[in-house]
Amino acid sequence: MSLAADFERCADLYADNVALCGPDSSVDYHELRENSLRAAEWLSGTRSADDRRRIGLAARNSSAWVTAYLGILHAGAVPFLIDASVGDSELDRILDDCSLDLLLHDRDAAHDSIHALPGLTAIHRHLGERRHLLHPDTEVCRFTSGTTGKPNCLEFSGRAVHAAAENWATGTGMTADDRILCCAGLSNGLAFNTSLLSTFLVGAQLHLSHGLPTSGRIRRLVAGAQATRLVAFPALYDSFVRTGSSRADFASVRVAISSGAPLRADTKRQFTELTGVPIGNYYGVAEVGPLTYSTTSAAESLGCPLPGVNIETRGSDAQDGAVHVRSASMATRYLNAPGLLESRIDGNGHYATGDRGRMVEGQLVLTGRSNRMINVGGRKVDPVEVGNAVSSVPGVEHAVVLEVPDQHGEPAVAAVLVLREGLGADEVRLRARESLAAHKVPTLIRVVDAIPTTVIGKPVLHELRSLFDAGPS
Repeated sequence: MSLAADFERCADLYADNVALCGPDSSVDYHELRENSLRAAEWLSGTRSADDRRRIGLAARNSSAWVTAYLGILHAGAVPFLIDASVGDSELDRILDDCSLDLLLHDRDAAHDSIHALPGLTAIHRHLGERRHLLHPDTEVCRFTSGTTGKPNCLEFSGRAVHAAAENWATGTGMTADDRILCCAGLSNGLAFNTSLLSTFLVGAQLHLSHGLPTSGRIRRLVAGAQATRLVAFPALYDSFVRTGSSRADFASVRVAISSGAPLRADTKRQFTELTGVPIGNYYGVAEVGPLTYSTTSAAESLGCPLPGVNIETRGSDAQDGAVHVRSASMATRYLNAPGLLESRIDGNGHYATGDRGRMVEGQLVLTGRSNRMINVGGRKVDPVEVGNAVSSVPGVEHAVVLEVPDQHGEPAVAAVLVLREGLGADEVRLRARESLAAHKVPTLIRVVDAIPTTVIGKPVLHELRSLFDAGPS
């Protein structure tokens, strides 16, 4: 069954249920189907070289986004879901690298843009011969940063997308009574896997937020929607804790879900103490989909595998093995990096995540990254370990540990810090030596007012590395 047929079935089952509430409109399942079919009529056009149009969708969360996404599927085209926050140069690179025929967006209209669907503008692309043919099973494409120096385009079959949604809904107990408030961009795996098709499969309501997700604004949206589930990135939960949220603010919420970057254990604890709402531990990988979930596990655990997921930790050290995973929701390949994804999957279908960890009573505990070790004079340094040690120094508000070249071009342990007034880099180094071997203590430190992050809360590493271009400090 195709993804378009999946939604048709949902629209038949739940026709009069409210399906979608966005900043621009609210519609039931029947209305959403009619809107998406009208969008499909507009989008249907001349077939491409491989008989399927490639349509990019780069816009903020809205009813128009969901209508366009479903319209693309109904038109028999392939949606390429692009983070709305990408810069113009990166967007142009994606359009060219993936040979897109059409881009739907909500940016300022360019001279070659035309009015398309309500709330969206279209740019037609004029292409020559395609560089990469789509896999025959591909129904959706999404993007992840990778080691190729460009956004990697992941191809997903309809079966994989359906499996991710169904296993999430089943594994987390979603029902038609749920009202999901999604504060993450729908192109991101956190939102795509937990809040889109999964919501529709059970006949629940999807409430969307876009714009700056300030704690006050989201509290008002929670109250207005009477949300039962809140889906957001860690930075928002940090903000709730800083601003002192109360139980009254989240009276309707049964669970809060966080992913995309590590959620600090103290944030998780404090948020639940303030609001009475448990935060659902969620571990997922872009290439394989959602993997674990739990609301009752210990702070360091990421929960048990979801249905359709197998997790193995491999190596001689049972407490710190390489994490390999297999799921029913795995991507088929990278469209624009042939052979790369396949090289990371073994003969049994397990993907090497690059994470290290262990299984404790059936739950996954991560201990670090195996492919981000810093080689200092032949000795491996785990930046996660160093980051934890530096962050434990009183007065360190935020720390990111990374590898940069020293004055001789050799790998060095570096740290970018946000510090309370009165604390200096030398004092941090001194205190870090109390818990770290000498070769693990950061030799290069930069102090900043704030860590630059992506839209999902991950540090922007190339900006952090540029801080060390001037030499040692």
